[in-house]
Amino acid sequence: MELKACCKERFEPVVQAIRKLQKEKEGLDEPLIVAIDGRCGSGKTTLGEYLEQVFDCNLFRMDDFFLRMEQRTPQRLKETGGNVDYERVEAEVLQPAKRGMTVSYRRFDCSRMELTEVRTFQPQGILLVEGAYSCHPKLRDYFDLRIFVSIDPEMQMQRILLRNGSERAEMFRNRWIPLEENYIAQCQVEEVCDLHLGAD
Repeated sequence: MELKACCKERFEPVVQAIRKLQKEKEGLDEPLIVAIDGRCGSGKTTLGEYLEQVFDCNLFRMDDFFLRMEQRTPQRLKETGGNVDYERVEAEVLQPAKRGMTVSYRRFDCSRMELTEVRTFQPQGILLVEGAYSCHPKLRDYFDLRIFVSIDPEMQMQRILLRNGSERAEMFRNRWIPLEENYIAQCQVEEVCDLHLGAD
């Protein structure tokens, strides 16, 4: 309940947009699929968890679909947005969900660098896909609503430092943020999104 109270005003435009789309899709035998993309530290996870509470819906995280070790070839890592397993997101989550079928996938555990146990979900009325690269060109057409969450660079680093510590913050500064910014620019992610939120 605390999460709802602190986020209600900021996220109300998203809630209203989803409710509007729900009415438009009434009677259709497929879920409403929503992407939450944006910059690290901007509040994507908070938004996803808030919407999960409000709508009691499925929430999938792009962090569960980082590349397995054997996929991390030089060619793949040079690809814009290529450091996420968008093929598996499409095949294991979006394609079955779009058809109203059971979703079954294995989460990639970054601490163990391997896939974990199988997770299975029956799609509900709304499916949220939260995380950077969710609006990858290979995936974006699956979504009924695409949301972009942004943050200014100074606040971004403050949040990452607080959340991840100084050593990992430098990794974000030198590696992950440049990769994200390249993806956002080259794939025109902000331009294809329907709603834009700034950091709180």
